[in-house]
Amino acid sequence: MIRHTHKKLVEEFLSDPENKKEYDKLEEEFSLARELISARLNAGKTQEELAQEMHTTKSAISRLENSGGAKKHSPSLETLRKYAKALNCQLQVHLVPLH
Repeated sequence: MIRHTHKKLVEEFLSDPENKKEYDKLEEEFSLARELISARLNAGKTQEELAQEMHTTKSAISRLENSGGAKKHSPSLETLRKYAKALNCQLQVHLVPLH
């Protein structure tokens, strides 16, 4: 049986121009998910601890951290503010010029 690393599988997947095009469309969602998870981990909190701080459930935090892409519900700014506050962070939104 041939075993591929995750990195190798991603490289193969993205070598197809159609796959790459669709993947690139999701970059904003991927970026948001990375930012949320990174902030939570940097604060040293689990999803469950964060949920308690926000007066919600662990499953709600999981949905929030994975809300992009084909999912129907994107987080509101108010939800993102609550998430940031629970991590002792300030929410900032930046628009970055395209090159």
